[in-house]
Formats: sequence, structure tokens, C-alpha cells
Amino acid sequence: MPFEEANPGTRIRRMSPPTTPTELPALLDALSDKADRLVLRHAELKRTNALLDERIRQLEAERDSLRARLHEARARVDHLLARLDPLAGVPATDPSA
Repeated sequence: MPFEEANPGTRIRRMSPPTTPTELPALLDALSDKADRLVLRHAELKRTNALLDERIRQLEAERDSLRARLHEARARVDHLLARLDPLAGVPATDPSA
């Protein structure tokens, strides 16, 4: 095979030049296959990236909505606490009496 491993455990390969004219078609076929796989992988990564970008937009919208709801809930609690402050000095009445 006209390929040799660059470093064991890596996917990078060095190509040695064909030594005979009969090796050239095999080398070109191997390069063509590799290029086709790279093009397909690139397309897959672009699709995955687009899906991840969309998911990020969804999560950001959900986060913003939850922040708004939290702000509204805090405002309601603050309003209720403000209404309770004047009642703090009034003794509680027993409704059963």
C-alpha cells in the first residue's frame, strides 16, 4: 500500500510516491475515496453544527423566558411583602372567637 502511518495511534498518514506506473491508479482511487469521505464528513459536521446552533437558540429563548418569569414572580413576592409590612404591628385576630 502506498500509505504508511505517520505516528502509531494517529489518523495522519504520509503518502509515499508510487514506485511504478501500475501503482498510480490505485493511489488515485485511494485519494478519490478519501476526498469523498472528507466531503461527506464535512457535510455531516455542517448539519450537526446547524442543529446545535438551533438548539442553542431554543435554549437561550427558554432561558430568557424563565428569567422573565422569575423577575415577575420576584416582583409579586416583593409586592406581597410590602403589603405585609404595615400589618406587622397589628395583633392577629382569632377567627374562631
